[in-house]
Amino acid sequence: MRDDMQQYGYRRVGSPNKEASHKSPSGRLSAVICAALILVTIAAYEPLRHNGFINLDDTRYVVENNNIHGGLSYNSIIWAFKTRYAGNWHPLTWLSHMLDCQLFGLDPVRQHFSSLLLHIANTLLLFWVLAKMTADIWPSAFTAALFALHPLHVESVAWAAERKDVLSTLFWMLTVATYLRYVRRRNVTWYIVTLVLFALGLMAKSMLVTLPFVLLLLDYWPLNRLKTQDTRRKTADSVERIANRKEKSETFYTLLEKLPLFALSAVSSVITFTVQRSSGAVKSGEIYPFGIRVSNALVSYVKYIVKIIYPVDLAVLYPHPIHSLPLWQPIASLAILIGISGGIIYTVRKQKYLFTGWLWYLGTLVPVIGLVQVGNQAMADRYTYLPSIGVFIMIAWGAAALSAKRRFGKIIFRTAAITALAILLICTRMQVKLWKNSFTLFEHTLKVTKNNYIVHNNYGIALSQAGRFDEGILQFRRSLQIDPQHANAHYNLGLALAQSGHLEEAVVHLRKSFESDSNSPSTLINLAGVLIMDKKSQIYDCVEAVRLAERACELTRYENPEMVGILTKARKAASFKTN
Repeated sequence: MRDDMQQYGYRRVGSPNKEASHKSPSGRLSAVICAALILVTIAAYEPLRHNGFINLDDTRYVVENNNIHGGLSYNSIIWAFKTRYAGNWHPLTWLSHMLDCQLFGLDPVRQHFSSLLLHIANTLLLFWVLAKMTADIWPSAFTAALFALHPLHVESVAWAAERKDVLSTLFWMLTVATYLRYVRRRNVTWYIVTLVLFALGLMAKSMLVTLPFVLLLLDYWPLNRLKTQDTRRKTADSVERIANRKEKSETFYTLLEKLPLFALSAVSSVITFTVQRSSGAVKSGEIYPFGIRVSNALVSYVKYIVKIIYPVDLAVLYPHPIHSLPLWQPIASLAILIGISGGIIYTVRKQKYLFTGWLWYLGTLVPVIGLVQVGNQAMADRYTYLPSIGVFIMIAWGAAALSAKRRFGKIIFRTAAITALAILLICTRMQVKLWKNSFTLFEHTLKVTKNNYIVHNNYGIALSQAGRFDEGILQFRRSLQIDPQHANAHYNLGLALAQSGHLEEAVVHLRKSFESDSNSPSTLINLAGVLIMDKKSQIYDCVEAVRLAERACELTRYENPEMVGILTKARKAASFKTN
């Protein structure tokens, strides 16, 4: 069987070729590297033990989600697979949050620790699969270290609501690992295991739809399953025809075996788009015209590279340039992308790792680059969690290749690598500290971004929840200055004004929120509550309050005790007025 595999372009994963076979990594050295990766990752994320939840998605994902609080049960598991809550279908992510709550309750530190463990597991698996595929232990270790310590990945680890990033990546890595075992043994069992793990990964986050494409890239390099024309030309004429037929057959088989994986990707894509569109997460073309989305995608591709190389001014949310971008930005970005792509194609015969790494980066970003706009962000640090690996591969193997051509190259490479990793470790620790709470995170974000009406609104919520209503009102007003139609800001400003005694203005903003969404139970019930808050006020209207409260209770099936209480109070007031 092994002889047949070699004839068809296969090779043992641990020994990519004759030149690399003698470099197969020893188990002892790999164990030392794994231990070092664990220690530096823990050192980078140590401030995580002081961090709590933030009021951006953590609230609806965990803190106020009653389906999560009770832990794992028959009903909660059924809910996880059926719900479209939060505009996503990711049942395994919900189950992960449920398990955390069952084990730790609502302790944010322990839940963050769970995400950190997943990040460490992803790091070790990344090192393992790269070392097995290439037998180049030091570039593999450097790539894994960059992945472990890069500040761009803090958002995926330190944000409880982004558990789906680290969890889905675990299944991504496991899928690649079992795929390598399948390639080595050509065993149907391992192929089935690969399919199952991939399906589980899609149920953690649909961004994994690009994995079959990445497996094809790995078939090209470093697995060398797709032979190039140059390789065939080296054979004698009498043998060439036979070799060509075998290689064409094997190439066809390599593509054919990906079809079930691509089918799973297609199903996941349809489910995700349907769920996100039905929940309103997919933005219309009127809000985000296609030209703006394409321009933003081009600019974001380049900005992500810049942030990978120079990770400063990171933010939890980068506002989308809804109206327009300066024309020079997408043109310059397109020119940069074409230039890099052209250079890589020119050198592809000698540096195959550049081709794989570059297309890994470009391809894995496609689902989240904004061509289909989901949410209000222009880009997001969390979206680089997987795509950045492609750039790290280019850096690691590129540095190794350069160092091999120069005197004292290895010493220079290792010194530069250690220095870079030390800097990244420090930057990551600083970034983790910014995620301590909503105040530190939003204050920083507002310093490094402009016109960030969403973060102004969420910062205002945090201030209001802390009883700092005047400061909260200021943030809500700033949000509305940027986007006067922001319904959530109108709603939150109305609540803050009501709680600080400004009832008439509170009603004005609550009504504006109601005009944007007349079926929002929270808006209905709070507007009803304000209308009966002060009998002496000019806005007192118990009749309308009853109508609004009844509608809110109908929408929540009379299952919310607070809403039922306000309805009862409004009915009593209306009855007293009639009498």
